[in-house]
Amino acid sequence: AAETSPSVVLENVQGCSAKCIRMLLENISGLAVDVDFIVEMIPELNVAVATFLTSIDTQEFLNKCAQNKRFKKFNMTARLLEVTHSIKAENIPDDVSTDYITVYFESARNGGGPVSDIQLFPEENSAIITFCDHKGNA
Repeated sequence: AAETSPSVVLENVQGCSAKCIRMLLENISGLAVDVDFIVEMIPELNVAVATFLTSIDTQEFLNKCAQNKRFKKFNMTARLLEVTHSIKAENIPDDVSTDYITVYFESARNGGGPVSDIQLFPEENSAIITFCDHKGNA
């Protein structure tokens, strides 16, 4: 079975405050914010990301969003966030080694997993961390 992301990207959120989006999603999903899901606003991209902590059928949730009058009135759209194997870490101190970064991101306590590659970008104090594919290579 394909991995389904627990996160949904809401696009065109400029007409709606973070509080409004949280209430709207509670109404659509029937779940409680901060208990069943969290919302992260990304104003630079004009999106919000809702991550479900409770296991739900995210596809069904997307269908409910598409049918919701309020959601349509705000001209918002919703789509699944792709499951990614790379992340960008920012604000990394100059003196941090790739070994330290690897150990940090492989820590289960930090929600990490096996790291396959790290690209450091010292000039912008960032790194791209690529995780091993969980499904294993066939």
